[in-house]
Amino acid sequence: MSKIKYYYNTKTLRYERYVESWQKKLLRVLYVIATGVVFATVVIILAYQYIDSPKEKQLKREIANLEFNYSLLNEKLDRIEAVIQDLEQRDDNIYRVIFEAEPVPKEIRQAGYGGVNRYKMLDGYAYSELIKQVTRRVDRLAKRTVVQSKSYDEVWQMVKNKNKMLASIPAILPILKKDLKLQINTSGFGYRIDPIYKTVKFHAGMDFVADVGKPVYATGDGVVEFAGADDSGYGIHVIINHGFGYKTLYAHFSELKCKQGQKVRRGELIGLVGNTGKSVGPHLHYEVRKNGEPVNPVNYYFSDLSSEEYLQILQKANQPGQTLD
Repeated sequence: MSKIKYYYNTKTLRYERYVESWQKKLLRVLYVIATGVVFATVVIILAYQYIDSPKEKQLKREIANLEFNYSLLNEKLDRIEAVIQDLEQRDDNIYRVIFEAEPVPKEIRQAGYGGVNRYKMLDGYAYSELIKQVTRRVDRLAKRTVVQSKSYDEVWQMVKNKNKMLASIPAILPILKKDLKLQINTSGFGYRIDPIYKTVKFHAGMDFVADVGKPVYATGDGVVEFAGADDSGYGIHVIINHGFGYKTLYAHFSELKCKQGQKVRRGELIGLVGNTGKSVGPHLHYEVRKNGEPVNPVNYYFSDLSSEEYLQILQKANQPGQTLD
């Protein structure tokens, strides 16, 4: 039962019954509705802002799981990359050094994978850049793994050829120590005074003083690539191809004891000391070449010299002076 309201009428000086018009009733209803709508809107906004719906909770769980798995994947890729990098470093700095092979060029190891449109098919997803980044990294690691696998195939071939390589590398003196005058060469590797022109020139080998007719021996297994004389100034000389990038040259012979195309073994007689070609006295001019470039022969006498003899020959080889050719 609704309450009856009265009001004091100042004109009639009496209390009269209050009757509310329908317009005021309508305004009051509208006010209540508007207040409710505003309150409900505020509640809904706050709920959306701070309270997750079941679907949002599920999506957030999926995102968190995705981020966690992405972090784990990156950690695994980091470990794989560290292992591959370690294998590459050992390959270049240990295995290939042992077999005197050139390291794999960095531009080959770090080469790109595929073209610019290779990952176009991954566009259009919510996490396209993330997916492409991981895929690109996996592809690079796969490429480096393939390169390293091929490198190890090469190293394995070198391992199988190790005995042959060790027998082929120049490793002894080309003349017996007892046949050497002063037991040592008179001129070493490097810039020396030319005996004829009296100018400083690069001397690509070492000169061993010995009497004419003293035997000269191959310093490693190989095939005689040249045996004879030409206008090079070497006179009668021999070039032996040892394989594995090595060649040796023996010059100024008085007589040959081998012929072109002949296979020779380390320590086998190939000629006799002489004074032919551009030479001012009986001696043997001896060169070691690696991949076509002359290298210091003093580093290749490790098979038949004691440490004292090696030190002596090293000191003599480094002394400036005049060559014999």
